Amino acid sequence: MAGALQYLESQRNERPDLAEWYASLADLYQRKLWHQLTLKLEQFVALAVVQAGDALIQLYHNFITDFETKINLLKLAHFAVVVSRQYAEKEAAISYLEGVIEKLRATKDIRIEEPILYVKMQIASFKLEKGNQKECKKLLEEGKTALESMTDVDPSVQASFYWISSQYHKCRQEFAEFYKSALLYLAYTEVDSLSETFKLDLAFDLSLSALLGDNIYNFGELLAHPVIKSLIGTKAEWIYHILQAFNSGNLDRYQELCGVHNAALNAQPALVANEKKLLEKINILCLMEIIFSRPSEDRTIPLSIIADRTKLSIEDVEYLLMKSLSVHLIEGIIDQVESRVHVSWVQPRVLGIPQIKSLRDRLDSWLGKVRTALLSVEAETPDLVAS
Repeated sequence: MAGALQYLESQRNERPDLAEWYASLADLYQRKLWHQLTLKLEQFVALAVVQAGDALIQLYHNFITDFETKINLLKLAHFAVVVSRQYAEKEAAISYLEGVIEKLRATKDIRIEEPILYVKMQIASFKLEKGNQKECKKLLEEGKTALESMTDVDPSVQASFYWISSQYHKCRQEFAEFYKSALLYLAYTEVDSLSETFKLDLAFDLSLSALLGDNIYNFGELLAHPVIKSLIGTKAEWIYHILQAFNSGNLDRYQELCGVHNAALNAQPALVANEKKLLEKINILCLMEIIFSRPSEDRTIPLSIIADRTKLSIEDVEYLLMKSLSVHLIEGIIDQVESRVHVSWVQPRVLGIPQIKSLRDRLDSWLGKVRTALLSVEAETPDLVAS
């Protein structure tokens, strides 16, 4: 205890600007109020002035180690991860975290797997930063198995796993996998806790992966997420409007945006390389919008109508329909003799405001038909009774 207090006293003298913080930490430590001390430490390590240099490394080795097993072990893992990011050398950071895992295991706590997994995900992150994708993948696979065996997992542990998973897939340009992992990361993260720069970068990466990912045809969930609003009012706002065009299957709007933002689009090699793929995807979404906009009793559609909206030949429309059927976006029968398609089912989608309004109008129309049928039955009832 004396060594820890001496360290805090020396820091009070060296850092007058943080003197009150160190005095408060010393007071809680002496009174053995471990929970309150943990909360104070969380606030302290989040300060930008403390995160400079090796201040956090010194704080851990000279102060936190004195009581580390007396506090919540997941909180200890949180502190350890923050401290590890202050090491200049990745190998030193990994070695430090491996030492923390050994200490955690030595406690033999019944919920020890959670903090260990949290620390392991930071090791996986360092491995990825060093270019060691193989080791990162191994740790992610172990992490997935561990998560599946746990119950009532803390959101921070879930978030750390899905974040590292998303970064692994980003490095490998696996767009669909990145998209799924990043959305799951956001599901376990408070968006307000993220910096504006971080949100903007993540929103842009999510938008790119949604456009380029295989079998991603539902943009409603992404457009409804608050993080995507970070794009509005920035230089990257153009990709937000492209997402909206895709979500509504508006081919004309997409082509208009491509013309207006040609320079920004050409600055993204992945979009340039997948130009044909993007056109096919928006044509499929255009097809789905055509189907969705029609009443359920009017789902037999002439191929000429689809060709007119998608600006494709009849042969290309048939290919588009077969593609949509193969990825199970729709179910139905193509009648080549009559040159039409009968659609019996469309994959459910997250609807935007315009689509919900359209659905409301159709429900109003249906209610009108029901009322008409009811009035007709009521008008005929006396005759039926008389007969």
